[in-house]
Amino acid sequence: MKHVIIGNGPAGVVAAEALRRADASADIVMIGDEPERPYSRMAIPYLLVGNIEEKGTWLRKTDGHFESLRIREVLGRAKSVDTTVRTVHLEDGTALPYDRLLICTGSHPLRLPVPGIDSPNVHSCWTLEDARHIAAKAKKGARVLQIGAGFIGCIIMEALASRGVKLDIVEMGDRMVPRMMTSKAGSMIARWVEQKGVTVHTKARVTAIRQDGDALVATLGDGKEVVADLIIAAAGVKPNIAFLEGSGIACATGILVDERCETNVPGVFAAGDVAEAIDFSTGERLVNAIQPNAVDQGRVAAMNMAGRSSRSQGTMAINVLDTLGLISASFGQWWGADGGDAVEMIDDKRFRYISLQFKEDVLVGATSIGLTDHVGVLRGLIQTRTPLGTWKERLMQDPLRVMEAYLSSAQAQSAAPIAGAAH
Repeated sequence: MKHVIIGNGPAGVVAAEALRRADASADIVMIGDEPERPYSRMAIPYLLVGNIEEKGTWLRKTDGHFESLRIREVLGRAKSVDTTVRTVHLEDGTALPYDRLLICTGSHPLRLPVPGIDSPNVHSCWTLEDARHIAAKAKKGARVLQIGAGFIGCIIMEALASRGVKLDIVEMGDRMVPRMMTSKAGSMIARWVEQKGVTVHTKARVTAIRQDGDALVATLGDGKEVVADLIIAAAGVKPNIAFLEGSGIACATGILVDERCETNVPGVFAAGDVAEAIDFSTGERLVNAIQPNAVDQGRVAAMNMAGRSSRSQGTMAINVLDTLGLISASFGQWWGADGGDAVEMIDDKRFRYISLQFKEDVLVGATSIGLTDHVGVLRGLIQTRTPLGTWKERLMQDPLRVMEAYLSSAQAQSAAPIAGAAH
C-alpha cells in the first residue's frame, strides 16, 4: 500500500507515524515544502522569546527519526493532484503515485491589500525564516507595529513584548481576539495589555505603508500615523487548497471532510488547518486551525487509510491563551446557542471573567479570564455533553461553582446503574 502525505506539520507527522504503527510494510512518503526539519509553527513565538532554540521547534528531535520508521521525506511543493490515476505532481516535475492520499497542507498568511505591504521589514510571522528576520529587527527599544490581534497575533505579541520593543497593535475588530472572546472579555484583555505598555488600536486598520528613511510609516483609517522599524502582519490565514483546482476534491473554505476525515473522493483524506470538518458544537462545517485538532484529525485519517475504522467526534473550539501573564480560554460554542441561556460574571478590578452558554441543561460554550482552575472543567463539561440537571440553575446564579457542578455530575454518572445489569 502506497501512502502519500502532503504536508509535514503536526497533522502530517502524527499521521505518518500512526500509519507505520498500523502497517509495518506500507510505503509512506511525507512531502514538506520548506528546507527545514518538520516543525511546529506554534513554537515560533517561544523561539522569539528566547525560551528555546530553533531545535526546540522541531516536532521530532532525534536524528534519523523518520528514516528509522521508513518514512520517506520529500522536499517539494504540490502543484496538482490527479485523482483519476492517483498521482501527486510536484512543481519540480516529480510524480508520486498513491493508493491513499492525505492532504495536510495547512494554511498561509493572508496578504493584506495595503499599499506598501511588500516593503522591506514588513513580515508575516509564519515560518522559521520569518522568525529569523523578526529576531534580527525586534531588538530592545525597537518600534514594532503588529497588524492583527487574533489568537495567533496575541501569541506573537507576547513574544515581541518580552523582547522589550515599543509595540503598537492594530485590530479591525472592536476588541482583541474577536473570534475567540466575547465583547467584554476581549475588551478586558485589551485593558490588561495597555497596562503592560502595549498601545492597542481597535476598530482600526492600516490603509497604507510608506518608507521614510530607515523607518516605516503606517497610516491608519482615521489618518493617524504610526512610525515603526518593523511591521508584522498577523491578520489571519487561509487554507492551502489552490493546487487542488480541477482535482474533483470538494472544497469550500477548506477541503470538505466527513467524520473519517475522508473527502468526497474515496481514498483521499485531509487533516489540520486545511480541512473543513463538522463542528462538535453546531454540526456545521468549520475550519478550526488549532494544533490539537490537527493532531486528532491526522490520527483519525491515518487509521482509516490503514483500513482501521476511526471517527472524529468533530472539531471543537479549544483556545487557551497567555497574554502577558493573563490566562484566558474559550471552548465550544462560546458565543452562545440560539434559544439557549447564558450567564456572565465580570470582576474588572481583578481581571476576572466567566461566561457560560447553555442549551437546555447542557453547557455548550464557555469563556474565562484569570480563572485557571476552571479551564479543564469547562472543557470537560462541554466535550462530554454532560446533562447538568438542577446544577444548571445553580450555575446561572453563580457560574464560579462550575467545579462543584462537574464533580457532582461525575459522581452521578458513576453511580448510575448500567443498562441491562443484573439486580
